[in-house]
Amino acid sequence: MERWNSVQVWERNLWVLWIGVFFTSASFSMVIPFLPIFLLQIGVHEHTEIWSGVLFSAAFFAGAIASPFWGRVADKYGRKPLLIRAGLALFVVYTLTAFVTNPYQLLGLRITQGLLSGFIPGAIALIGTNTPNNKIGYSLSMISSASASGGILGPLLGGGIASLVGNRIAFGSAGLFALISTLLVIFLVTEENFTPSKERGSIRNDFKLALANRPFMLVIGLTAITACSVMTIEPILPLYIVELGGSSEHASLIAGIVFSLPGIASVIFAPFWGKWADKVGFQRVLFIGLMGGGLGSIAQILFSQIWGFSISRFIFGVFFCAVFPALNGLVVKTTAADFRGRAFGLNQTATQIGGMIGPIIGGVIGGFFPVQMVFIVTGILLLAAMGMAYINAKNLNRAKGTEVSHPKAE
Repeated sequence: MERWNSVQVWERNLWVLWIGVFFTSASFSMVIPFLPIFLLQIGVHEHTEIWSGVLFSAAFFAGAIASPFWGRVADKYGRKPLLIRAGLALFVVYTLTAFVTNPYQLLGLRITQGLLSGFIPGAIALIGTNTPNNKIGYSLSMISSASASGGILGPLLGGGIASLVGNRIAFGSAGLFALISTLLVIFLVTEENFTPSKERGSIRNDFKLALANRPFMLVIGLTAITACSVMTIEPILPLYIVELGGSSEHASLIAGIVFSLPGIASVIFAPFWGKWADKVGFQRVLFIGLMGGGLGSIAQILFSQIWGFSISRFIFGVFFCAVFPALNGLVVKTTAADFRGRAFGLNQTATQIGGMIGPIIGGVIGGFFPVQMVFIVTGILLLAAMGMAYINAKNLNRAKGTEVSHPKAE
């Protein structure tokens, strides 16, 4: 009976967090794509593009700074309190966004969001420490599919609400989604496997501990490269899709559909990759995902028609959706349980840094070279990450999360 109750708990946690991550991801994508339009509505008619870039990057920059701190807090007080705090912060930020009157207020809220958010990384950390070892791959992939699903539906909801009642109400609705996610965690999520970290230290010591763990640092490096590569294409992809689709009246609709294809592929195929990772290991799935993603990115330049490009984009998504769940699984496998909150915090910092650098690289390349060069660079980065994973396969395969002992840092 005790084993059955334990199974019930992790399965309930998984499905509740699936819904919570779905709503959180949807709330994010309800707001972000419409910030440039909202800037015009609040009177920003000069340097709008610069403001958009600053607003987009501000949350990434703030998150990169704050993530290690929140990881330490999670190891001390638990991942569930971290989820609740992050969810409430998103609710407040999105709700207040509905009332801003100038770009400086909006910038302040975006920085606050970066400093205080962390719902999805917190959900990943909780799943990673409260799931049976033979189900971690499947569970992390399900969380990835929830994030992808929310990312697909969010812009549709945000655009629909904005067209009916305005962007301010759409932002307020995003805050409501974040609140729903938080309430689900408060009342339905149980954190069973948590031992508070009694280690007294600092973020500086956390970095020393991380640096002493070579397999974990490899995962951190792979995360940063992967995040950078996927964000490299972001500045030019929507315009490129519209260009391929022609100047028809449905060009924007086609762009939205094609843009969402990797996310749709993730919803369909991520659980498959997760189950396979539980059987053959995260390292092998990571290798295949990076190889397929790299080759799939380069293959997209072969098509000058929207339908061929769409098919290649979907196939890219089929493979790439395996990458981040595998990386998150390797974070679990390469770190001790009492360090895992800090480990995911540092991993999130790597993601945020990659998310900041990627658009800059893509924008610069797109400004000086043909747009196809951006796809080639993205593919090369993913294939370079694949090479790193292959060369260091023995380190990754040897790593055992529950057996890793961290040397003391002074």
